[in-house]
Amino acid sequence: MTQHILITGGTGLIGRQLIEHLRSSENGSGLKLSVLTRDPSRAKRLLGHAAEYVSNEDLNSVDEYTIIINLAGEPIADKRWTDAQKKRICESRWGITEKLVELIDTATTPPHTFISGSAIGVYGRQGDSVITESYTDFYDEFSREVCQKWEDIALRAETKTRVCILRTGVVLSDQGGALAKMLMPFRLGLGGPIGSGKQFMAWIHINDMIGGIQFLVDNEKLNGIFNFTAPNPNTNHFFSLALARRLERPCIFKVPAFVLRTLMGESSDLVLYGQKVIPQRLLDEGYAFQYPVLKDALAGLDL
Repeated sequence: MTQHILITGGTGLIGRQLIEHLRSSENGSGLKLSVLTRDPSRAKRLLGHAAEYVSNEDLNSVDEYTIIINLAGEPIADKRWTDAQKKRICESRWGITEKLVELIDTATTPPHTFISGSAIGVYGRQGDSVITESYTDFYDEFSREVCQKWEDIALRAETKTRVCILRTGVVLSDQGGALAKMLMPFRLGLGGPIGSGKQFMAWIHINDMIGGIQFLVDNEKLNGIFNFTAPNPNTNHFFSLALARRLERPCIFKVPAFVLRTLMGESSDLVLYGQKVIPQRLLDEGYAFQYPVLKDALAGLDL
């Protein structure tokens, strides 16, 4: 049977590379891809003829789709968290997820799989505690509020379809994302740890992000919460040293917490605090990480 996959967030960092992967995979010839977007003309300019394009307003049924992969959401760390920006961050995730779940609930032939995004921010700041999917002692802050409701909405679809939630860490890619923002100061020799540097940074290489999604697509018995991070999280200090070595630049400057708070406001909490997150369920289910350690992950990027 031909798989018809509907993807939201198709023009984002993960979405773009997921579409490229699906189009080039062994099963690509038997695959139909559609991208749900607020602006079909812009999406087509960015992605070309890799998929069909459906506007949010025109999506009235999901009967034709076998899989939905929901990656849409306003970037959480790109701007200061004003009240207006917080509202955009929330509504960009909750609104589209709510609509998809409602359409799944009313579908005559609902998709057999619904994979929906989240982030490790759901755990809140956690110090050096080891965090697996079974961890429940969350710290109450904005990132937790955003992700928890996002997940709760998606999980309502479980009565009609298999649901998998992706609690994603910092995605390492040479095509943009968080790493792109870090590179310039390091290339100028001005990079270094942020704040104390002791906070953990749970990351995942883009290839494992895409590989993990494919793993969940292929293994239809799997459902529920999955941490999408590499098995070996590192402190911000260790990460800074490794990135400096990869770029053959010094790592002698430190960014004080107060400077970051002045620049970013409340959103600086995302980098001043962290979580030591382990992808226990992916490991237990047999997913083989291509890049389990940071040195190899950075070497595998065109920096």
